[in-house]
Amino acid sequence: MPNYHLQPLDARFGREVVGLDIESGLDAETAAALKHDWLEHGVLVFRGMGTSPEVQLKLSRCLGELEPHPIEMFRLSGYPELILLSNENGPLAPIYDFGEGPVTQCIPWHTDLAFKPTPNAGALLRMVRKPAQGGRTGWLDSAAAYDALDEATKAEIENLEAVYLFRAGLEDMRYNQPGGTRLSPRKDNYPHFPPVANPFVWTLPDTGRRVLNISTLNIDHVVGHRDAYGDALIRRLIEHALDPRFQYVHDWEEGDMVLWDNRRTMHAAFGHPADQIRIVHRTTIKGKVAMGRLCPEAEDVAA
Repeated sequence: MPNYHLQPLDARFGREVVGLDIESGLDAETAAALKHDWLEHGVLVFRGMGTSPEVQLKLSRCLGELEPHPIEMFRLSGYPELILLSNENGPLAPIYDFGEGPVTQCIPWHTDLAFKPTPNAGALLRMVRKPAQGGRTGWLDSAAAYDALDEATKAEIENLEAVYLFRAGLEDMRYNQPGGTRLSPRKDNYPHFPPVANPFVWTLPDTGRRVLNISTLNIDHVVGHRDAYGDALIRRLIEHALDPRFQYVHDWEEGDMVLWDNRRTMHAAFGHPADQIRIVHRTTIKGKVAMGRLCPEAEDVAA
């Protein structure tokens, strides 16, 4: 038997892991149980267990091959498999004003690497230093969102794809844009990512569950429908998917870790005041199953 138990979160999905002793080691049975529970529930919360980079890496390696960040400056020194996300030495992310002062690390609902054919399998985020205000992170169960669609909508989107683009700023989003004024200058020295077509409905490779695939940060238009019908469909699906009944929002404490299945969920960072320090470490679990395809016919949109 694994040396931990699960308890419900204040949401309809996800679980909290209680009683796990990561520092003493994770035997094969416990590691297998954790991987099963991760895939079964989509999100696992480990309160106060993230005591060191070594603990985070030990837990992450139970779940699959880890993928270092391709840009070395984002790696934590001495730990190439850990990503350092911090504004301690200046803003890492764009700064916006949504009417209540400068805010950073605000990223609307999205799936990581939705702009590439193969998304990450998942990630494990650890709170090292929390800000005094804000800094919450939310997750959304795309499998439950699909299950809750009416049968006519399921049939309508069964064979449809949407084009996804890399977005360097919130102001580039076509849907679910939070508005606000960008205060920091744009620094668009990113590599070019060609357009990708992803299906609206995708079957998870490990569990067979179907998900409503609609990363609001990156979605641009329905393949074959750059028109009023396609725009209305995307808006309707986003409104459905963002229903609070599908969401879990985590109020962080230092030492908390949250593990998520990136293919099963969307997530969002709700931001924090730009003058407050927030430091998190993250591991990324490499994805090995392609969801989408390159879509060169949409290259004019990405230009």
